[in-house]
Amino acid sequence: MLPDPDPELIAGLRADLDDARYSVEGLEAAWGTVAAEALGRDDPVPALLALDRRPPAPAGTLGALFVLGAERSVEAVDAALPRTGTVGAERLGLVRVTGGVVTARVDLRPYALADESGVAAWWIASDPGEMALGGELPEEHVLGAGSASTTLAQILVPTGTGRVLDLGTGSGVQGLIAARSAAHVVATDVSSRALGFAGFNAALNHVPLDLREGSLYAPVESERFDRIVSNPPFVITPRGAADVPAYTYRDGGFRGDGLVEAVVRGAAGRLAPGGIAQLLGNWEVRGDQLAARERVLDWAGRLDVWIVERDLLDPAQYAETWVRDGGAQTGTARFRSLVRAWLDDFAERGVTAIGAGYVTLRAPRGAPTLRRFEHLDGPVGSGIGAAIEAGLAAHDLQRVLPDDALADTVLVVGADVTEHRHYWPGDADPTVIELRQGTGFARVRRVDTVTAAVVGASDGELSLGAIVEAVARILDADQEETRAAVLPVVRELWVEGFLALA
Repeated sequence: MLPDPDPELIAGLRADLDDARYSVEGLEAAWGTVAAEALGRDDPVPALLALDRRPPAPAGTLGALFVLGAERSVEAVDAALPRTGTVGAERLGLVRVTGGVVTARVDLRPYALADESGVAAWWIASDPGEMALGGELPEEHVLGAGSASTTLAQILVPTGTGRVLDLGTGSGVQGLIAARSAAHVVATDVSSRALGFAGFNAALNHVPLDLREGSLYAPVESERFDRIVSNPPFVITPRGAADVPAYTYRDGGFRGDGLVEAVVRGAAGRLAPGGIAQLLGNWEVRGDQLAARERVLDWAGRLDVWIVERDLLDPAQYAETWVRDGGAQTGTARFRSLVRAWLDDFAERGVTAIGAGYVTLRAPRGAPTLRRFEHLDGPVGSGIGAAIEAGLAAHDLQRVLPDDALADTVLVVGADVTEHRHYWPGDADPTVIELRQGTGFARVRRVDTVTAAVVGASDGELSLGAIVEAVARILDADQEETRAAVLPVVRELWVEGFLALA
């Protein structure tokens, strides 16, 4: 049974959750920081013990019920939800009552997000997770706001006020995020069950979403969008293996990485001119990594494309990760059987590694000009979406500048950039010079002495050409050779955010 978005009951539930301080902060206060950190490791025991040792509070009762999957009495739930009551919660499809004991039928928890647009908070209902179930997930499981949802939210460029498509909305998380600034949000999914949860979450959070059922772009066949966001079911799952579960939330039913390819290829027909699509994805490496990169870039066709690969896993690592994700316990016969099915599937296609990361696509107003694939596996900072947007703008500005015009440009070092020099003991000259970013992708770039001097002098006063000439004179180097060597590097540093227009 799916949650029922009865308007009157929803309004009462919303007020009850507010009064109960059922928020991320409220739950941490209810069971403590140590328990909250343990929950991040899927360990509910510290939270359950903390709640048992403290006076009952509404947020603790609701957290125990809906997050930890613990039973609570009718009296406790009635006290935590005075308007809705156990009867109303049961009518909404949130709980079941047996002999005066209440158990949750859904996972209902607070979710908060802070980005360039500010701080926002919602309540997200989904199917109970592995921690509450104590075993493997059912194939029709609808996922809540997981780590992938948060990652996608962090990389999004500002959505503006146009039309947004949330492709494969699941429980509706990305649709809720997009609705903060979009004029209209269409949220699609192949799963009617997922759309049921998305509709409930939209109603509970008082957010309008245009929900449509169908596969990929079929529900919006003749429409164009200013933004497309997608956390698609990108997990590469063996096809045809009878004992391998096909989870709707992560398995799109395609062979290999065909689902991500279909999402990327289909974006061209659904983006308005200048529109941007962003998604998470996995892709296969079959032998040569450079050839694999070209294969993935080719999916974009006539779109600008920028791919940031965050992980590169060997087939065994990948298989183990996703078998555990479904609830199979490491070391069991079931676990070994599923991992073997994954590895057999990869071997059949000659897969040597699996990449995972972010895909940004843009519909150019002319011919595509951006075709970028980079591997960045280090820690990242805040403001990734802003960094991507700035990178796109920098690409557009400097790609039309010939070297003479670039030399006349006045640049400034990024506000988050620091320089680090490494010396062998006793040496006067550094062995390594690094530029480091504190935000965005937190890139680290090794540069030579000349480039470091040019970047260091870029304070918004002198043109790039004047700085290069001065540095060449100080180092007693040929000015033309110095300029020819530095300008291409500056172009890349500008796109990456180490430099910006003054």
